[in-house]
Amino acid sequence: MGFFRNQFSNVVEWEEFRDDMIFWKWSNREIKKGSKLIIRAGQDAIFVNNGKIEGIFEDEGEYSIDSDIIPFLSTLKGFRFGFNSGMRVEVLFVNTKEFTVRWGTQNPVLIPTPQLPGGMPIRANGTFNFKVTDYVTLIDKIAGMRESYLVEDVKIRITSVLDQLLMKWISREGKNMFNLQANASEIAKGIREDLDMEVMDNGISITGFQVMSFNYPAEIQEMITKTASHEMIGNLQKYQQVSITDGIASGKIKGGGAASDMAGMMMGMNMANEMMRNMNASPTRDQRAPERAEGQDQARNDKQHAGGESQSPPPASSPSEGKSKPNFCPNCGAKNEGSNFCPNCGHKLG
Repeated sequence: MGFFRNQFSNVVEWEEFRDDMIFWKWSNREIKKGSKLIIRAGQDAIFVNNGKIEGIFEDEGEYSIDSDIIPFLSTLKGFRFGFNSGMRVEVLFVNTKEFTVRWGTQNPVLIPTPQLPGGMPIRANGTFNFKVTDYVTLIDKIAGMRESYLVEDVKIRITSVLDQLLMKWISREGKNMFNLQANASEIAKGIREDLDMEVMDNGISITGFQVMSFNYPAEIQEMITKTASHEMIGNLQKYQQVSITDGIASGKIKGGGAASDMAGMMMGMNMANEMMRNMNASPTRDQRAPERAEGQDQARNDKQHAGGESQSPPPASSPSEGKSKPNFCPNCGAKNEGSNFCPNCGHKLG
């Protein structure tokens, strides 16, 4: 507080300004004749008398209480300063800027998930933004009982309900519990709306809420990283196979113990199952070829036996067969037992 030439003059200003202070109350003192009001950038000055707002001054600058302030106060326009007496009012200075606050879960939030009966322990961190938007409510609920109000006070109230809101919106929007970051925007939007309702009765609005990251326990994060590297998310059998192989290769699973015996048994069973699947698979082209040829020969024999009536000649022998005799007479179709002439019609076969 400073003094001018007149010993009764004083200065009304925010004497204890701090960047993290939301409001500060100039109170329990008389405003004397000739006093000055100083409003700095980012501040509003609210004159309060008997708990009622008399006037709000928003423009920065220096004002004379006598000529610039009193004539504009709602119910004190007729007030006249006496020579030795003053006017006892309260002046509430409000920080008008938007505050940005970092937040983080103090303890893991247990998110219900079918994969873990006890819930998935998740930590999260980020920022939120707020500002004062309703002076009447602020004075009625907070300033009427406090001389100042800090950002830390708002943060304590926000973090007291944040765990429940994280659980609510992660469960609602977090379809993939192992990739929550993909839904971070929708989760943050829902939390901001709920927080805004929570602090609205203090004259404050939540203007933004951001989730920077979700953090899993070390063992869960290791599992996510390993499954992602092997492109096996959701395939527990393959993950187990890779884990056993990695354990043996790294020496974590050593021979001679129960763990090694179990690992060997599981690997043997997996290899046996794989071999059975291959054996039961459909035959290859080379396997099918002899079966197809044998079927064709049988069909041709059946046709020729029945074709003594149809007299359908058998296919001619290829030159690559050399001097081999046909099995059937090309003239009459009778069966040949290796003779040079058909035993039925005498046709030359060789």
